[in-house]
Amino acid sequence: MMPPVGAHAVDTGTGRVGVVMGHEGPYVQMRPYGGGREWDAEPRAVRAATTAERLSAATAYTNARSRGEVP
Repeated sequence: MMPPVGAHAVDTGTGRVGVVMGHEGPYVQMRPYGGGREWDAEPRAVRAATTAERLSAATAYTNARSRGEVP
């Protein structure tokens, strides 16, 4: 799957939810919800995130921010 830039997706290889930042060579470049370091994901391991997965990622980020763990 080659999701569009800006789409929320899941890297099933790592289980991480992120935002698609681009496509570089054979990889999908993803960034964690709320920002952070990008990683490359295999296109065959990427799928669209469900609403529940998007909400979970947003909640985890909000909680980490309230604890001062992320800016």
